[in-house]
Amino acid sequence: MENHTHEVASDLERMRTLIGNVSAYIEQFHSGSVELVSFDGRKLQVRLGGACDGCSLSTTTLKGWVGGTVKQFFPDVEVIEAVD
Repeated sequence: MENHTHEVASDLERMRTLIGNVSAYIEQFHSGSVELVSFDGRKLQVRLGGACDGCSLSTTTLKGWVGGTVKQFFPDVEVIEAVD
């Protein structure tokens, strides 16, 4: 049990770093942001902010940049969603 808990914590830190890197890119080139809200190993919830908040292309940002990047490093993630 302890090893599984350590894996989840490690994955959470890796995901936090990955989302931070994606957010830095979005901030630099599109004045938007993405923030990790929760991650349990299978489901990722993020909050889109800045220029992404209310943008008609935010779904593309979520599915393309965030989802595409996350799936490269975390192929077992089943759900990626934006929350308010």
